[in-house]
Amino acid sequence: MKEILEDPVQTKTWTANSLPNDNLSIENAIIMFKSRRWPLMIDPQSQANKFIKSLAKDPEESRSGIDMSKMSDPTLLRNLELSIQFGKWFLIENVGEELDPALEPILLKQVDKSGSLRLGDKSIPWNNDFKFFMTTTIPNPHYTPETQVKVSILNFAITPFGLEEQMLNQFIATEMPDLQKKKDQIVQQNAQAARTTRDIENRILRGLTKNSEIVAILEDDELIDVLAEAKITGDEIALRMKESVVAEQEIDRTRATFRTVAFRA
Repeated sequence: MKEILEDPVQTKTWTANSLPNDNLSIENAIIMFKSRRWPLMIDPQSQANKFIKSLAKDPEESRSGIDMSKMSDPTLLRNLELSIQFGKWFLIENVGEELDPALEPILLKQVDKSGSLRLGDKSIPWNNDFKFFMTTTIPNPHYTPETQVKVSILNFAITPFGLEEQMLNQFIATEMPDLQKKKDQIVQQNAQAARTTRDIENRILRGLTKNSEIVAILEDDELIDVLAEAKITGDEIALRMKESVVAEQEIDRTRATFRTVAFRA
């Protein structure tokens, strides 16, 4: 599934925003954002919480940011109404084994023909930018079949490789903070470079699609400007990527000296 559905550019953005770089976590993220059902994540180590909160700070991912609440919060439904209306992400933390029946219209996406959702006694305009997430810290929860058919249950419990990577990051951050900071910067820069490259490619494809004839393409000043920009930007990105690969290899060699300690921990 990962090989078919994975977008390498999107994966770089996810891992730059605290998603563990192992196959299970990446597959979970793919399901989280591509499934028709909202995710309910088993998250005993708060990995999913950290990832969602970090990703929501990226304006290209979440235009309006994120709101958070707990199931016991008396203002939960009011906050949800605002998030649905204004297209914010919404995260309910530490849910139990039973979900509030009041959430059912959201879980089933019961949006009517007018583009509104009935929540309680109110009709809320549905904004397509709205995304809904739930996490539980219960390591082995039991959900009824009725609940399971309404959500995508994802296991974000940490894997041995993911735990080793986290321990390694902790050791490097303590012993060589400058090295870890440089590593984090390279990951962020690579994610941004991949996103910029894809945006330019999409602009070129739109220009080529708009102009089906060679003459029209040659006379399209906007497309010519995009191609010129693509050449300059592409060369700059290629140079930066080449430098970052060398720097990252050097950093990883240094980090590798601590890997046996991280494995034992």
